[in-house]
Amino acid sequence: MSQTNILLEAGTNELEIVEFHLEEAADTPEGAPYRGYYGVNVAKVLEIIRMPKVTELPEVQHRSVLGAFNLRSHIIPLVDLSLWLGKRRAEGTEPPKVIVTEFNNVTTAFMVSGVNRIHRISWESVEPPNRYVAAVSNNSITGVVQLEGRIVFLLDLEKIVADLNPQLGLRLDHAVDWSANTRYRALIADDSGLIREMLKDLMQKANFEVEAVNNGREAWDRLAELKAKGEQEGRPITDYVQVLVSDIEMPSMDGHNLCKRVKEDSYLRGIPVILFSSLITDKLRHKGMAVGADDQISKPEVTHLAKRALALIEGRG
Repeated sequence: MSQTNILLEAGTNELEIVEFHLEEAADTPEGAPYRGYYGVNVAKVLEIIRMPKVTELPEVQHRSVLGAFNLRSHIIPLVDLSLWLGKRRAEGTEPPKVIVTEFNNVTTAFMVSGVNRIHRISWESVEPPNRYVAAVSNNSITGVVQLEGRIVFLLDLEKIVADLNPQLGLRLDHAVDWSANTRYRALIADDSGLIREMLKDLMQKANFEVEAVNNGREAWDRLAELKAKGEQEGRPITDYVQVLVSDIEMPSMDGHNLCKRVKEDSYLRGIPVILFSSLITDKLRHKGMAVGADDQISKPEVTHLAKRALALIEGRG
């Protein structure tokens, strides 16, 4: 399957998801299997394949890692999503499918019971998971959406991969001197509490005053408040916030739509906008350019964020 998401116009607050399902074994012999529905952003999917021949790995961090397989001279680890989510997978009538993903410069495959279809939806229809859903899913659910009468859970594949291999998780380079003489204000939007705290810590080390919000909608509402205040006081927006750092995938309003709104607003457009996401790849970078992003940083480049933010701010001075 190709990355059809590339065809989506940037900034429309839409995304395409691959819907798939997991067949869960019944708790009792006479019980019926349960089918759970899940989704993942098409932009992270390289292709969907039949179950390949898998070679066991000598040491694995989690029993859900079934091994690895060769796909066009690339060795790719295979994760059983049912096992990762703590569920007993039931054998379905059809052989399982494998979803091959790529994000943060890492390729990983996930075994699922079956793949249903691709949906185009609005981020406004995606709700953040409540505490119960987050807890029972090992905090691996980023959003919940209703599709054709079904509840579909959007999986946080980044967290799964980082948990399986901690070396792939985001890490700050503590050997870097982040100090800056001037104190600036940054607004950060990210739906991951872990990433928000990491970015907050990073920017504060670089002498930024940081306000962090949960998604693009909250960031836009906050900017609207600052705009009203600035227009009343006759001051530019950059007197209140000097840089906006936003994730792309977020419930309610995504980063592309947030950036587009900021750059189309005559009062707000002066704020430098940095998109910080696992979706910043050579194939998808043009989307950020289309909505006017001043810079785009992939998550493995997290240590560059503060310095590039400073460069944008001082370059406008």
